[in-house]
Amino acid sequence: MAGKLLAIGECMVELMQADGGLMRKSFAGDTFNTAYYARQYLPADWSVDYFTAVGRDMISEEMLAFMAGHGVGTGHIARIEGRSPGLYMIHLNDGERSFSYWRSVSAAKLLARDAERLRAAIEASDVIVFSGITLAILSPEDVDTLLAELRRARASGKLVAFDPNIRPRLWETPERMRATIIDGARAASLVMPSFDDEATHFGDASIEATIARYRALGVPDIIVKDGADGATLALAGTTAHVPSAKVEKIVDTTSAGDSFNGSFLARYVATGDAVAAARFAADVAASVIQHHGALVTREKLPG
Repeated sequence: MAGKLLAIGECMVELMQADGGLMRKSFAGDTFNTAYYARQYLPADWSVDYFTAVGRDMISEEMLAFMAGHGVGTGHIARIEGRSPGLYMIHLNDGERSFSYWRSVSAAKLLARDAERLRAAIEASDVIVFSGITLAILSPEDVDTLLAELRRARASGKLVAFDPNIRPRLWETPERMRATIIDGARAASLVMPSFDDEATHFGDASIEATIARYRALGVPDIIVKDGADGATLALAGTTAHVPSAKVEKIVDTTSAGDSFNGSFLARYVATGDAVAAARFAADVAASVIQHHGALVTREKLPG
């Protein structure tokens, strides 16, 4: 059955290491990465769109062309005069990454300012994806606007997927971060957290504690990602652990979770088999972390 997936958030200019000490430019961001990998594996009769805001400058034009060139629709994206995309640089140390960011004039911070555009995009979609980073870059008023629309989407039966993707440096205070992540989870029908984030910032002693906490918030379906230890699924009627796939050499862990999210959603909405979808997503994530950058080309991916 045909459908529409909409990812909401911030796509940035990405600078990554290349040969000879040079840097290579691309475009990436957690929810855009998820959209990219979903597009690789969704059936052809599904569309994938991105919801954000960009400027009217040359780099914004390049970003829109990049998205369209990878099969991600740009029709819902707002153009804001005087703004531009944010930029980040990946630093690698034995495959583990850290980042430097430049996003003070990021147009994406205003993505929820046009409530009518936001509602139209969500109403036109069957699956909506957002993250803690999506919430972190918005003003409190715009967070309220976005979450209100997502609650409406969930109430109407749409699949609303949320990755808390906790980045403390994006938040004014730990208290607001935790409160807003909780509000985001309450708006979602599927939450896909990373256990190390939940243990660090919510004090969860176990994956079972993470699942129980989100269940207490009214989230029906939860998938807890735990890096090399795999993922634990707690969906309606399904509880299972899926091991991670074998990796011979980790090159760059950027987009490991995003690629899992996108490929899982693609297989899940197509087949309804959450366990098989998670196993496939683990294979995809294992392939992604053996290459540089957030977006790995299709010929280097499984399936």
